[in-house]
Amino acid sequence: MNQINPNKLPLSKWTSTSPEQKEKHFIVTKLIKDEQENVIECILEAVLTRKQYTLPWHDLKSSEHWLQGWQS
Repeated sequence: MNQINPNKLPLSKWTSTSPEQKEKHFIVTKLIKDEQENVIECILEAVLTRKQYTLPWHDLKSSEHWLQGWQS
C-alpha cells in the first residue's frame, strides 16, 4: 500500500504494474477537487502516448497496480 498525500500529487510520477498499449509510465497533470476542496480524482498522462486518464486518486495507493516513480 503506497502512502500518498493528495496535495503532493501534481507532477508526481507513477509506473503501472500492468501496462496496456505500451503505456507504463505516467505523470499526474491535474487534480479534481469537490466543493470542499478535497481531492477526489486525478488526471494521469501517459508519457509515451500523451493520452490522459481520469481515476480516483485512492487507486494510486494500490501497490498491486501502481508504483511510485518511474520503474523499469
